[in-house]
Amino acid sequence: MLYGRYFHNLDAKGRIFVPAKLRDKLGEDFMAVRVMARCVALYTHAEWDKLIGRAAVLPIAEGEALMRALTSRAAEVAVDSQGRINLPAHLIAHAGLEKEAVVIGVGNHAEIWNPARLEENEMSETDIAASLTKLGI
Repeated sequence: MLYGRYFHNLDAKGRIFVPAKLRDKLGEDFMAVRVMARCVALYTHAEWDKLIGRAAVLPIAEGEALMRALTSRAAEVAVDSQGRINLPAHLIAHAGLEKEAVVIGVGNHAEIWNPARLEENEMSETDIAASLTKLGI
């Protein structure tokens, strides 16, 4: 399970530090992907394969379109000796990453956000309470 919130800077070459607690679970190489939110999602190869595999159960035209959309927006990244990954320019642009970034754990994957965008997309305390109530918590 990936969790936590970590603030790091993106350097001029598109490199960002991935916290050791997340790297331990993601591995030495993993997938950096544009999925739905305006962030960069980080998936282990096993989790990525599960996500891609689910597209295979859709009707052929829809499954192929989804597969095309997902795989064309993905890049395999490797952790360097300093604990950083190098993000492709298209993922940096999609997420609106500039110098400051926040890396968060989201259960089965991690995400890299522009801090302002993350704040805009976070649930309010009221919404969290309502969701927990729906779950009987």
